[in-house]
Amino acid sequence: MADIHIVQAHSLSQEQARQAAENVAGKLARDYQLACVWEGDTLRFQRSGVTGELVLSDGRAEIDVRLGFLMGAFAPVIEAKLASSMKKVFAA
Repeated sequence: MADIHIVQAHSLSQEQARQAAENVAGKLARDYQLACVWEGDTLRFQRSGVTGELVLSDGRAEIDVRLGFLMGAFAPVIEAKLASSMKKVFAA
């Protein structure tokens, strides 16, 4: 099992950060067929072999992803794409 943890600082309002998170979630859903649901300021997502959450707080977006055995082989590629997406949508 592989774990991915990425923290991205931002200077967005909570509403803007949530919209940015929606953009990341949309990309995740399209690229990896993930089901996403909001629970407060936490976006939880999952599919077979992948679970995770994107937590929004003041000035910070933090994503944790747990990959199952088969998806773990793609961890470096997934992590690079996530880091790029997070930087793109949250960095000013």
